[in-house]
Order: sequence, then structure tokens, then C-alpha cells
Amino acid sequence: MNDHTVAATLAAEAGELLLAIRDEGGAAGDRKSNDLLLARLAELRPDDAVLSEESTDDPVRLQRDRVWIVDPLDGTREYGEPPRPDWAVHVALAVHGIATIGAVGLPAAGIVLHTGEPPVVPPRPEGPIRVAVSRSRASWEVRELVARLSAATVPMGSAGAKAMAVVRGDADVYAHSGGQYEWDSCAPVAVAAAAGLHVSRIDGSPLRYNRPDPYLPDLLICRPELADKVLGALAG
Repeated sequence: MNDHTVAATLAAEAGELLLAIRDEGGAAGDRKSNDLLLARLAELRPDDAVLSEESTDDPVRLQRDRVWIVDPLDGTREYGEPPRPDWAVHVALAVHGIATIGAVGLPAAGIVLHTGEPPVVPPRPEGPIRVAVSRSRASWEVRELVARLSAATVPMGSAGAKAMAVVRGDADVYAHSGGQYEWDSCAPVAVAAAAGLHVSRIDGSPLRYNRPDPYLPDLLICRPELADKVLGALAG
């Protein structure tokens, strides 16, 4: 299997497991999905390093050019509130610090979006810009962005669900500030970039992965024709 297929296959396998054990709750989902992904990566890519939200960070990754960055269950709270569909599985490969390969599984929708078959972003409908936002805790920067763009909001749960809403044409912009880690964005960024979307930090600078501190607090994914407008609004 090539790397694209590995990412897509593992996201699908973890998603199937999570659906089967959903009644066990989010903690079990995090743990069992992580165990599956680590075991499969050890089998399929034994020479690569792994950075996972649910595992102790191994500094050996800093010596490797290829690092798999995974979030076994993105949106633990949403997963624990069935039948909510807005949770995801992230499987990505960063090469020389760039989100190169990625798959985002949306198990409740039966979908895996991945870089091996880059999604085609639908045309934007007429009307206000649509911004994917958190259901409960949109940051000040995102609230200001919505106001400055006179945008419509599309509330939903996990980071992967919001990012893929832009890829699937259900939103035009996903901006986040206030705290994320590399596993929250690496796979969504790889998929969004492969689909031709703009990806960056909210100041427009590039996203870099496999750094000593995996804290990567902000993110912008949007339609490319809106990038200058959105970045200008974020800059105030």
C-alpha cells in the first residue's frame, strides 16, 4: 500500500471500530482507536515515527523525516453524545514538517476524505460567507471574524468535522484560535490542501509539523478566492 492508501485504510478501520463500540463512551473510544492505529502503523510502516494525542510523546520523532500524526478520536465529547455525527478520525503523515499525506474519517457519515483521491470542492452558493464555528466555545477572534465578514455561522463539533465542512462545500471558512495541537489539524490540512483550499495559520504563515512542542494553537482553512479577504478580517 502507498502512504495515501495506508492513511485512508487506517482511518476507515478506526472509524468502523468506533462505531461498533460507541456505547462504551468516549474514553474507551480514544483508547481502543489509538491501540488499533498504533498496531497497524507498526505493522505497515515500522520505520516511521508516530505522534498521537493518546500516547506519550516519544522524542525519537524529532530525528525522523517521516512522522505519522494521528488523532484516534477527534471530538470525544461529540462521539459520547450519539447520534451526533460531528466527530472524526485523523491519520496524517508529515514529511520534513509538511502535512503531506492525510485522511479524515467521518464515520457517522460513512465517509473517508483523503489525499489519494483529493476531494472536489463544490462551487460556493450565492449568499453570505459561511463560517464553521464551535457549537459552544467560539473564540473572540472567530466571533470578530464573523462580524467583520457579516458571515453566517455553521455550528458543529470537532475540528475535523469543521475542516471537512469546507472541503465538502457545507461551509466556506474554518478559522480556529485559542488552542489546538498538531494532531488536531495535520490530517485536515493535508486533505484540504490536496483539494485546493487555502491552509495556513491565522496570520497567513505556513503550518509546520513535528516540532518539539506539538502545540499549534491556530488554523485557517478556506476557499482560495476568499483567503485575502479572510486574512484581512483576521488581521483587523
